Amino acid sequence: VQILTPERLVYDLTVAADPQISPDGTSIIYSYSVIANETKQAVHQLWMCDLDGANRRQLTHNGKLNTGARWSPDGRQIAFVSDRVSKKQQGIFIMPADGGEARELLRSHQAISGLAWSPNGGTIAYTAPYDPDNSDGTPPAADDAPRVRVTRRIDYKQDTRGDGYLGDERLQVYLVDVATGESRRLSEEPLDHDAPAWSPDGSRIATRIARNNGMHLQLILIDVATGAVEPVGETQGVVGSWAWSPTGDRIVLTAEPERTWQHDIFVYDVAAKSLTRITDDLRPSPGAGYPGLVLPPQPVWLDPRTVLFSGTAAGATGLYTINLESGDVQLVHADHATLTGLSPDDAKRYVVQGYSSLETSGAIHLFDRETATGAVIFSPNEAVLAESPPARWERFEIKRDPYTIDAWMLFPPDFDPSKRYPMVLDIHGGPNGWYGHGFSGVQQVLAGAGNIVVFSNPRGSGSYGREFTTRVTNDWGGEDYHDLMAVVDTALERPYVDPDRLGVYGFSYGGYMTAWIIGQTDRFKAAVCGAPVFDLESFYGTSDIGHIFGDLQWGGPPGPADAWPANRSPSNFIQNAKTPTLIPHGEADQRCPIGQGEQLYIALLKQGVETELVRYPGASHLFLTYGPPAHREDYLRRVVAWFDDHLGPASP
Repeated sequence: VQILTPERLVYDLTVAADPQISPDGTSIIYSYSVIANETKQAVHQLWMCDLDGANRRQLTHNGKLNTGARWSPDGRQIAFVSDRVSKKQQGIFIMPADGGEARELLRSHQAISGLAWSPNGGTIAYTAPYDPDNSDGTPPAADDAPRVRVTRRIDYKQDTRGDGYLGDERLQVYLVDVATGESRRLSEEPLDHDAPAWSPDGSRIATRIARNNGMHLQLILIDVATGAVEPVGETQGVVGSWAWSPTGDRIVLTAEPERTWQHDIFVYDVAAKSLTRITDDLRPSPGAGYPGLVLPPQPVWLDPRTVLFSGTAAGATGLYTINLESGDVQLVHADHATLTGLSPDDAKRYVVQGYSSLETSGAIHLFDRETATGAVIFSPNEAVLAESPPARWERFEIKRDPYTIDAWMLFPPDFDPSKRYPMVLDIHGGPNGWYGHGFSGVQQVLAGAGNIVVFSNPRGSGSYGREFTTRVTNDWGGEDYHDLMAVVDTALERPYVDPDRLGVYGFSYGGYMTAWIIGQTDRFKAAVCGAPVFDLESFYGTSDIGHIFGDLQWGGPPGPADAWPANRSPSNFIQNAKTPTLIPHGEADQRCPIGQGEQLYIALLKQGVETELVRYPGASHLFLTYGPPAHREDYLRRVVAWFDDHLGPASP
């Protein structure tokens, strides 16, 4: 048995993502991502398999990025995005579903996403960035001086978008003729648009627009012929996902009129232009948590009154149906897993989704509605994880009035309960994210290195309903901190957990909480504080979402140090810290700018606390997901080494 090391996790594990089932329900196309041995870079190619996962065959071989594949309505063609045209350009290509060469439809200097075929198969809608000062996205000449940047808008930068500076560039909806390749911009709103969805008659497109870097998300309908826009719902609300009814008279959407971090189900009557709430504080939530980085699975109409949706409850994803007349919700399929996407065949018998769990990752799951059975049909990492098994896990609970808090424990390889082990507390981000039944590289390599790993969903976590999730609003570092300490106390009741060798790890809000913890207690002998929020005042003015996120989470900008919310800023308590702390941070992070990590680093250095700042050039807040493999491996290796050096191995 080999340990699941950082190197093995980054370079040997592969991902089958974005599975899409054919209209006739016989085949599945997906993007398969591997790390190339020679370049150590990710390569994404399109593959196809039969409904049962058999007969897998590679469809694309050129380029490094082949993604976003979508079947034509008749199932005879597949459209996809590829960089095969140029290292600095992307294009839309169409290939015959039964094999053959792909045909280039168009190419762009900008990133393309959100492909959607019109009902008659004659047009494809997509999204791409549009800058009114550079309409065709032509990059500057190599010898040009860097362009001066001037802005008058509050949302002028955004994490993961180039170097973070947006200016007036926003994602717009375009239409391209499948026969001629001629394209035109459909949308005009100077806001980001995503996931265009055609009405059944092809006359309108429903798309989501984002204000304040996605903190407010609204659905709009755009007339394909005239470009006229019809808003759906409140400007300040949030829309997660949506789907036209088969007759186009209604749209079901998951949304919340106010930012309470809990989505419910609504129905929009297109003719009456009226929005009706169907559920209130729905559990499972079809879109729980903080603003999603990936579009939530779109609901599926099964008949005029029944909708299938993917929902999350207590950290696990399931399939559910809702009767839109009665509001009755029924569990259709559940598993100890995280399911992503939701692709049905035309008959709505089969549903295919991405699948990960505490035991596997990057897999494809198929659910058969007729037999009410679901199974993983392709698990690309089965052989690797057989050689390097994931950590054994156990769920436990703690009681802190008035809540029951879910927690999990991962065990090291060859665990021996007669020995005593170091333990690392892992804290999720958000603060309205959640942990549960998903595969975490950080947790797995820490457990593989000989640590017990504990993680939990303290109050404020998503997937537990509105009241629980909003308990962290106006209470950062309050009761959620005490929940986490109670989780540690409960874990310490086990004789094999060494109370003198505790570590704490967190990233983003988990980094905030880690910085808060080391200013409140000395019980942890080592800390890793990844991309933290350290100083609330500077975060408010420098983060891409700070000015609106702070308003929503704290009620406004920080004021005096002894008053809320500044009295929950880790910067005001760091003088108490003694814990050796590693601070890994992306230099291009706009969500929690690197200045946050730099301030923490200097504060600890000035008071003689052992600390180390690790800077990742060009890395955004999401570099652990989308960054270079070498950066991801380096990050995991340093995290493991820091805890190894300060906590040590298991002892008799």
